[in-house]
Amino acid sequence: MDRGTERGAPSQRAAGDGAAAAGRIPLAVVVVDRDGLVSHWSRGARRLFGTAREEAVGRPVVDLLPVSGALPEDDESAPYGAYAAYDGLGPDLESSLDGRLFYPAAGRARLTAADSDRIDVLWWAYPLVGPGVERLLVLAADAGALRPEDTGADAGASAGGGAAVERIAPGFALHTDFPGAEDLARRLPEILPSMSVGEGARIVAQVLELGYPVLEFSQNDRVPVTPDWGVPRRAERKARQERAAAAALSGEPLPQDAGDEGEDLEYAAVRERLEFLNEVSGRIGTSLDLSRTIVEVSRAVVPRFTDVAGTYLREQVVAGEGFPDGVPDTTTMWHRVAVEHTDEPGRWDDVVPVGEAMPFPAHTPFFQCMTTGDPVLVPRISEQMGHMIAAQFEKRDIRPLITGRSMLVVPLKARNVVLGFMILLRHPERVEFNDMDRVTGAELAARAGLVLDNARMYTYQESVAETLQDSMLPHIAPRMSGCDIATRYLPGTLLGRVGGDWFDSVKLPGSRTALVVGDVMGHGLNSAAMMGQLRTAVQTMAALDLPPAQLLRNLDDLAQRLGEHYLATCLYAIYDPIACELEIANAGHIPPVLVRAEDGRSDLLDLPTGAPIGVGGVPFESVRVRVAPGDRLVMCTDGLVEVRGEDIGVGLATLCESAAHPAASMDDACDTIIRALNTRGGRKDDVALLMARLNGIEPEDVAEWRIGHDPREAGRARAAVREQLHTWGLGSVADTAELLVSELVTNAVRHSHSRPIALRLVRGETLLCEVDDDDHTLPTLLSAGRLDEFGRGMRVVSTLAREWGTSRTGSGKTVWFELTLPHR
Repeated sequence: MDRGTERGAPSQRAAGDGAAAAGRIPLAVVVVDRDGLVSHWSRGARRLFGTAREEAVGRPVVDLLPVSGALPEDDESAPYGAYAAYDGLGPDLESSLDGRLFYPAAGRARLTAADSDRIDVLWWAYPLVGPGVERLLVLAADAGALRPEDTGADAGASAGGGAAVERIAPGFALHTDFPGAEDLARRLPEILPSMSVGEGARIVAQVLELGYPVLEFSQNDRVPVTPDWGVPRRAERKARQERAAAAALSGEPLPQDAGDEGEDLEYAAVRERLEFLNEVSGRIGTSLDLSRTIVEVSRAVVPRFTDVAGTYLREQVVAGEGFPDGVPDTTTMWHRVAVEHTDEPGRWDDVVPVGEAMPFPAHTPFFQCMTTGDPVLVPRISEQMGHMIAAQFEKRDIRPLITGRSMLVVPLKARNVVLGFMILLRHPERVEFNDMDRVTGAELAARAGLVLDNARMYTYQESVAETLQDSMLPHIAPRMSGCDIATRYLPGTLLGRVGGDWFDSVKLPGSRTALVVGDVMGHGLNSAAMMGQLRTAVQTMAALDLPPAQLLRNLDDLAQRLGEHYLATCLYAIYDPIACELEIANAGHIPPVLVRAEDGRSDLLDLPTGAPIGVGGVPFESVRVRVAPGDRLVMCTDGLVEVRGEDIGVGLATLCESAAHPAASMDDACDTIIRALNTRGGRKDDVALLMARLNGIEPEDVAEWRIGHDPREAGRARAAVREQLHTWGLGSVADTAELLVSELVTNAVRHSHSRPIALRLVRGETLLCEVDDDDHTLPTLLSAGRLDEFGRGMRVVSTLAREWGTSRTGSGKTVWFELTLPHR
């Protein structure tokens, strides 16, 4: 495609009489998109038309093909982009952009190049159809490359056994009636621009259907145009070197085609491969996604370097895990992660499917490659080797796919560790892999291995981050006493998947629930670790039933002790479903939204802002808010409503509006909020969202009694509890509840001082029993001996109750237990 090696040399016979002057000629390749702009400009086009690729791509094709003589200059009525054709062969080349070129066209044109005589140009044009943007493929060549130097443009000359060359004209071979047609079909992808296998196959199929490009030397001789890739074949270089060596031994002058020309050709070969490696490097590693990187690596080498590329990676690499040091062995599992090829679709899919894992025996070239870390070259896979390789595939015969092909196995390494390997295969008709290909493949694999290792490390770190984040975020039950809860967590999109946002819910005595949302300032592991410490502290202090303002005060003191650089915002609310009341305190957090069930109105709660946790020395205030059954409380972190360059009030208004939107379920309501706020773009922070529907507890599900300090009150309490449970239809748990109530009331009568004892039953998802007294000493489990009089009561409660616990109150303590109820 870049420089010719034969000029009109007779080499083969075509259909019909006479000799055909077949040879390799330099081709200019130009692709035009649907807008009439050049999308590909080959090096051959640069040499032929004198315009650099950077200047040509993106310009209208009518300005470039060609400059003079081929495009109409004076006649404005001429077809758009038409060539002035010579010899009457085929129609003028009309642009496919206006829809008038539905067939291939060919012709000759003369153009004036800078600092040279007029150049006689041969051209072929193919209209392209399909999903891609390519709409026209133009091939062009210098006719002077095929004309003897002592003749004019159309003068006769002797070529191919004395046959007179009367004219040189481009045409099309609509049938494969000349030798070498199959080889030409295989070489066509090499003249196309770098593109995916599917796009290249589509264009090649259209070219083959419309007709091969040929040169017509007479009415009977048609010679196929074979593209020149720019590097002479190895056999030609070897013959040239042998002639130079023979001349040196005989003392004769050095042949004209040896010496400097050979060095130039070798230089061109090295340059071509360096350009290929540079191109591959630019096409791989465009992202840190492991699966995408694997596909990029496989597609980068097909079809230019190889016809089949199979990529295998160690099992731990695919899983995003670390793996033991040392050399792989015969037990190491290798996953086939990609297979790219130029064969007909589906030929490889069933035989070697992607995703299969398998070990490789020690006698295979694949095992040799992955243990030595060096490329393994097999010039041709023999029948014996093909049988040996196929023996690893149970119930599948892969010998027809590999036997007779040239194979190169290259390791994918990074930091002296073999991550995997690539199996590269060339068709039997294609030139074998050689030592230069081995070096090129090794360099290619080294670059690909580094890119894959970066993607692997990123995947591994991302997995660690997600595991850490998941372990720190609680798994909240969707239903608590008197309320339903739904949550969402979205990691930051740009600043890492680990952050300091969290939410939580804590079960409190008296059927109450603590709702928490917090945000540690910053990102990364330090913020996540700080978040874990603060969340644990909130859970611990919430279990002590501290008021919201006092809890934030203690949390601020803790942050001061952890380090002066830690800052966090926090919103802490306690919901009492029996009193239908919220008690909330704020530490520098954005306010929550309360959606009223009565009219669907949503408002930001007016709370004292407070200072962030960690500032120190700032008081916190609690606010009580009356709520009704069915109201919804929405608490979130600022990452959901804050967008850079936009006032946060816009996000808060959107939050209120989306929170009020009716939804079929709590999860749907959360998704509505996320969609409304997450589609604005510009979000970089992670997001924590907690929504609670405050259902309340009906008065008829609560029973309360006041008990005196007389020991006989325990019997009255047992009778009242039994009667109430039968009224509720819970007679199946009456015996157990009566026994446990008796133990708690007896302890309260024994240890209380002056204030009456309070007994309360709450019917909900479970049966809750609470006993309050004015003694501040919390009961504990004791190990009672056979003769001990005390210490067995709480042991009985611990054994029979579903859950039990104690908490301090302002005037004493509360001891409670829960029993599982039959399905209501």
